[in-house]
Amino acid sequence: MVLAAIVDITERKRLEERFRRVVEYAPSAMVMIDRSGSIVLVNAQTEQLFGYPRSALIGQPIEMLVPERLRGEHVHFRRGFVAVPQARPMGVGRDLFACRADGSEFPVEIGLNPIDTEEGVMVLASVVDITERQRAQQKLEGALQEKTVLLNEVHHRVKNNLQVISSLLNLQATHASDDRLRGILAESQNRVRAMALTHQLLYERKDYSRIDLGEYLDRLAQLLLGSYREGGGRIVLRRLMPNTAHYLDLDRAIPCGLIVNELVTNAFKHAFPGERSGEIRIELSAQDGEIELVVVDDGVGFPAGFEMERVRSLGLQLVPLLVDQLGGRFAVGSGPGARFSLRFPSAPSTGVAS
Repeated sequence: MVLAAIVDITERKRLEERFRRVVEYAPSAMVMIDRSGSIVLVNAQTEQLFGYPRSALIGQPIEMLVPERLRGEHVHFRRGFVAVPQARPMGVGRDLFACRADGSEFPVEIGLNPIDTEEGVMVLASVVDITERQRAQQKLEGALQEKTVLLNEVHHRVKNNLQVISSLLNLQATHASDDRLRGILAESQNRVRAMALTHQLLYERKDYSRIDLGEYLDRLAQLLLGSYREGGGRIVLRRLMPNTAHYLDLDRAIPCGLIVNELVTNAFKHAFPGERSGEIRIELSAQDGEIELVVVDDGVGFPAGFEMERVRSLGLQLVPLLVDQLGGRFAVGSGPGARFSLRFPSAPSTGVAS
């Protein structure tokens, strides 16, 4: 009986010594308190972090390491943890602060672990100084804010500069006596507007990584309607957009908008000669990882022998080049009217031409 008791105490002492060594050489400050909140064990990292010698900490209330302004509520939280002990981080959702021997405060991250002992449940707390982490985070947030402000200014300035170019083209067109020249300048103005609109939407939405393609095409259609007011109510420009938003990055939104600009412009110019009335439709849909964009009209259709490869119109010559930038496929159909269909991957591809 006596021998068995001696063996049991020896084993317990050996385990206690091992535990103390683990705590002592832990890389973060470790503090153990009893149910009353008194400190019963600390390690070397605790001395270094708080600036107290070990002898000044043992037997003292844990609140001596808490800023004075927070000690009252800390007692409440400590008692709540002892009543229902479980391993967890301390103060989730709250900023935690500790207090050094010199009275200075610093932000901390604390993990709590209940330990069963013969004296009852004790709490082992690991304390990590997160001052440098917060400083780095604040620096990163500041850099991100500066980048956001810079991007906002860039898109605003680009939009304004493109609007100036558009205005200059419009001014030049009003002073041109040649109808053909006025038409060329008007088409160039629409192209500039299509590009400016992408920067306008980025500036308005404060999202500089992507554009809602449906919203972009809807706004672009309104601009084109304004450019061809002489058609009166004869020509209707209808938009069929999905309920779900489909986003494009700026590099793909611009060629996509230019394609629609060229195809709708072509329809306004050639699909309804004389006083003929009709409808132009812009259709947007997505399926199987691809976006399909269709521009169709119910006008006179293509002339006999029409071949896309042989067109002399600058606008239609631009379309295949823009399709290549999107990494897409382009198809032309007829009957009745003209139908242009573009399909391209909904996600950007590294193989897309820049």
